[in-house]
Amino acid sequence: MVDFLCFVEYNKRMNKSTKSGKVRYCIFLCFSIFILFFTSQCFAESSVEKDSKISSFQYIKKLNSVFDFVQQNYVDEVDPKVLYEGALKGMLDALGDPYTLYLDPNSMRDLTDTTAGSFGGVGLSISKAAESTADRPAYVEVATPIEDTPGARAGIQSGDLIVAIDGIPTPDMTMNDVLAHLRGEIGSSVTVTILRGKNMKFDVTLIRALIEVPTIKAGMIEGTKIGYARLIQFTPDTPIRLQDALDDFEKKGYTSLIIDLRDNPGGLITSVVDIADKFIDGGPIVSTKSRLLFENQQFKASADKTTVKKNIPVIVLINRGSASASEILSGALKDYHLAYLVGERTYGKGSVQQVIPLSNTDGFKITMARYYTPSDTNIDKIGIPPDYEIKNFETLSPEQEKIYMDMLNSNVITDTVEKTSGMTENDIAKAATEIKKTYDIDERIIRRLLRVQVQRTQPAALYDLDYDLQLNAAIRLIQDGHYEELVKSTKTLRQLQDEIEESK
Repeated sequence: MVDFLCFVEYNKRMNKSTKSGKVRYCIFLCFSIFILFFTSQCFAESSVEKDSKISSFQYIKKLNSVFDFVQQNYVDEVDPKVLYEGALKGMLDALGDPYTLYLDPNSMRDLTDTTAGSFGGVGLSISKAAESTADRPAYVEVATPIEDTPGARAGIQSGDLIVAIDGIPTPDMTMNDVLAHLRGEIGSSVTVTILRGKNMKFDVTLIRALIEVPTIKAGMIEGTKIGYARLIQFTPDTPIRLQDALDDFEKKGYTSLIIDLRDNPGGLITSVVDIADKFIDGGPIVSTKSRLLFENQQFKASADKTTVKKNIPVIVLINRGSASASEILSGALKDYHLAYLVGERTYGKGSVQQVIPLSNTDGFKITMARYYTPSDTNIDKIGIPPDYEIKNFETLSPEQEKIYMDMLNSNVITDTVEKTSGMTENDIAKAATEIKKTYDIDERIIRRLLRVQVQRTQPAALYDLDYDLQLNAAIRLIQDGHYEELVKSTKTLRQLQDEIEESK
């Protein structure tokens, strides 16, 4: 309405103006007609479009026309780099694939640092939805805390949501913003607000450190003949490190094996194939399928690379933080009935990405194929269910959540550890009993929180049998003597998916 009145007033003034004013008015009209004609020609639909089909070249031509027009006619001067990055982000986001995205120079550098094996930060593998709504805010989700890093030592768990960083809400942040806030000078601090469950919200202050990507931790379960290997991430060194552990187990006379893939976010497909080959003596390990012929591959096992004896019972521990390459290994061992899976359903990432550099500084990551287990099953967005389901942290009731939050907010855990120098397991047990008198929740959880606080300045222990219900279940299943029957009774992933389809 305001624009129309202004235009009418302008016409009145023109009618009362001098001859030079009329000339200016004519110039204004001619320029307006030219702009209308020019833009209509730039963005006019071709006859091909009327046939509902436009070639890729015509779309590119339109994009180029809009790019030029905006740069030349926008009210403020525009940096072409802003338009370039915005166009690429929009194009890749339009695919609706969280793993296909533009990598600006900062993201590209972060990815290079991670692949190289070390980077600065807090040690959390995270994901974030592209869109935020009132019903589903785009919080930052912790996929996995990296072993022996500030995030893991602070007790942050897979599935925790980061709702704010240094008081700034995360739903309105881009992933680049999140990374920029989490990373910083080594020794500096950052405070993340964690939402666990529906109502448990609390702040955790983390001290940034040099993050080195580890590969494996291994040792014998004390008092048993069970070898235990926790695969933290699949890097080029992981197969070698695992074989070193297997050789050590052999010297110590191991009779069974636990492979821990919990909170393992994945890694290199070549690495996981080499590891699977140590257990599988023939047949496919994993297949990749795509509309691109060169992306269709099948990775097969060979008997001469198998190093784990057939008579060795193998249990694989999984949880919601087990993703990608972790799912390739657990899926292959399950399909061949070579291992029994214990824990929780895995993350469900069944696609393969490649990073394409666009220059020396930026690039993009794109999904090129999907992978399939030996039974020809893709688990993307579905995950792999355990053969025996058990959680380490059961859902708390609203009353228990309130008690838990009151305990955290009281700082009783931190204060107790600070008052007792060099806390032993016996000290932790006594302290937990005392704390429970005020905060009536499971002592196992209190002991775990105390232990995490004690270990914040120490390397993480190989395992925690006091807290780890899943590991205890794996040990019990091995020692019960019914392992062979259990494994034979399991179903392949294809059989499980077929049952789901039939029940619909």
